[in-house]
Amino acid sequence: MSLILSCRDLAKAHGTENLFENLSLSIFAGDHLGLIGPNGVGKSTLLRILANQDTPDAGEVVVKRHTRLVYVPQVSSFEPGHTVYEIAVAAGRSLGLPEEEAIVAAQIQLSRAEFEHFEALTETLSGGWKKRLAIACALVGEPECLLLDEPTNHLDVAGVLWLESLLSAADFTWITVSHDRYFLENTVNKIAELNPVFPEGILFCEGGYDTFLSRKADLLEAQAKFEQALVNKLRRETEWLRRQPKARTTKAKYRVDQAARLMETYDEVRTRRQISDRVDMSFSSSDRKTKKLIELKGVGKSLGDKRIVEGLEFLLSPGRRIGLLGTNGTGKTTILKLILGELAPDQGRVRHAEQLQAVYFDQNRQGLDAAESLKRSLSPAGDSVIYKGRSLHVISWAKRFRFAPEQLETPVGSLSGGEQARLLLARLMLVQADVLLLDEPTNDLDIPSLEELEEALEAFPGAVVLVSHDRYLLRRVCNGFIGLDGKGGWAAYGSYEQWERELQVEEEPKAKKEKPVSSSREAAAKPASRKKLSYNEQREFDGMEETILNEEERIESLKAEMALPETATNAGRLQELFCELNDCQKKVEALYARWAELEAKIT
Repeated sequence: MSLILSCRDLAKAHGTENLFENLSLSIFAGDHLGLIGPNGVGKSTLLRILANQDTPDAGEVVVKRHTRLVYVPQVSSFEPGHTVYEIAVAAGRSLGLPEEEAIVAAQIQLSRAEFEHFEALTETLSGGWKKRLAIACALVGEPECLLLDEPTNHLDVAGVLWLESLLSAADFTWITVSHDRYFLENTVNKIAELNPVFPEGILFCEGGYDTFLSRKADLLEAQAKFEQALVNKLRRETEWLRRQPKARTTKAKYRVDQAARLMETYDEVRTRRQISDRVDMSFSSSDRKTKKLIELKGVGKSLGDKRIVEGLEFLLSPGRRIGLLGTNGTGKTTILKLILGELAPDQGRVRHAEQLQAVYFDQNRQGLDAAESLKRSLSPAGDSVIYKGRSLHVISWAKRFRFAPEQLETPVGSLSGGEQARLLLARLMLVQADVLLLDEPTNDLDIPSLEELEEALEAFPGAVVLVSHDRYLLRRVCNGFIGLDGKGGWAAYGSYEQWERELQVEEEPKAKKEKPVSSSREAAAKPASRKKLSYNEQREFDGMEETILNEEERIESLKAEMALPETATNAGRLQELFCELNDCQKKVEALYARWAELEAKIT
């Protein structure tokens, strides 16, 4: 495998805070790398440095010559007033494609991104479809290395499944920053965690996420054993030093120096261990034993002309943890507000146990005051909080959620998304609850925080209703699921996998479900096959042969120019022609693959 990209001894600081230093990493052709780590260690910054969007304070990044490298940031914005087709074609031009090639490539990638209406204006797209457009634009130029920062953000389940299929089958190299553990397990072949607890500041592992977890556990266990061995050795050396007389031989002085070096090593190891990326979460429970906490009977609700749900029925009792499933826009938040009592049902009833205490996590975080300080948000009445009957100083409470004392006067609006999520969880955990209603609590949380949240939800004895895009958390925490179809329908599922399989079946084109015609004569009489292609796909298919012929003619022209005597003696021009020929050949291969893909739909 050839080396695509490498960085050596990178260092970067924001103000007085060091993100990383002496960081080295090598990326080879075919690598599908997941870049993970706690919030604040510099993952996005490192990705921008690799993409030449930011500069390191020290060190260097070397990219293989002529490598097409494309970066997709966390948040993608598009100029309003333009269609997705215009944006994709413009992306092709910006990546150096001729107009005709940019048009063809835009059509191919928009179709693969499952856009049905190329004329849709960018300002009408949801966050998920904007993410799809950003990725499609990046792929227009056929990158050899693609850099993605949190690509699953804003994507619903169908969108994540599409992205997983795209990336797991990709023949190009890619690096992604992600906290989605199931996405990582399904797509990557290597993982690197940025974390100051590791000796080199980074832990690199070949394999998926589960393999990485095993490797990390082994390393941390080895570090703990090494630290204990240092402690024992340091104790022996300290005792020896205390017993020796002041007049020392050369050999004794050497041992003193050796003990000093041992102390330095121990201090370094202990410092790494004391760097914590953990969040200490535990929800306060009322320990109520009432079997019927919340009961829904025949609940129906509409918002305007949209039917959210009809005939919904289920019971929340202690220990019941329900995952509420559905693609974006199916009404999951509305269902939570119905359960909470903030919205009244149009039909049916929602019955709460007497004096029920329900805690609600709002994904929009409207309960947070941006102008308020972190300290006042955590403890409105003074310098302490009451947690499970005990008084704790606000500094101690803040530390449990990875906030430093010097952050206490920081305005809430200045906190990062992950910090705001931890703040909201810290406030909710002070309330003794019978029921937890959580609307996307995992947004912006890093993996250590997600793991702590999972353990806290599993240990909570009351009832939980959870809305989340984090499939790993849903599978681990929930013992029942309710899926919404966005048209008022709903169904109960025993497992997440059962709902996901049904969702994938529903996503298949209806044409695949139709029974085949009974004879070739009927097939000829009904050219239904052409109807399986959308308008844009049909237009693309009709022009495919001519496009391929043009590319093949270009290949022959390049070969002819390379064969000329004056070209053979011009090394610079020969290299340019070789690179262009290689690009054209790859493009023809992609066009033939796309032609076969479209042709399969009409056979």
